[in-house]
Amino acid sequence: MHERKLTLCSTLEDIADSLPERVERLTCLTVASALLPLLHHAHHLEETIIFPAYDALPDATKAAGTTQRLRIEHVEDECFADELTEILFKIGREGEVANAEMFGFMLRGFFEGTRRHIAFESEHIAPIVRAAFAKAPHEI
Repeated sequence: MHERKLTLCSTLEDIADSLPERVERLTCLTVASALLPLLHHAHHLEETIIFPAYDALPDATKAAGTTQRLRIEHVEDECFADELTEILFKIGREGEVANAEMFGFMLRGFFEGTRRHIAFESEHIAPIVRAAFAKAPHEI
């Protein structure tokens, strides 16, 4: 899931780099169609499988409040993605970027935040959960 999200971030970065004149309308439509479903799916997977496994571990192996903070970030990311989706669909349909500077700033804010979120999960959550499953998969 992280790889798919990182690929999407790279595409969003390409869109930001192409503003304002070289934006590909089809790319905008494709990303607009994929962004929210991908986030919903990834967040559902994390919140129903990964986070409960992490939360079930002994307190000594994890940071308190981590999954709660990540759940809040998921809500924020989905709200942000909803705004981006609306603009991407508009650009894809009409071909015009009303405020390229503002949109580029929004895109960069989203994909940079998403990359940080993924890095944290990859460096802190995934190794702990993987190690716990390797030791005692039946206990989690």
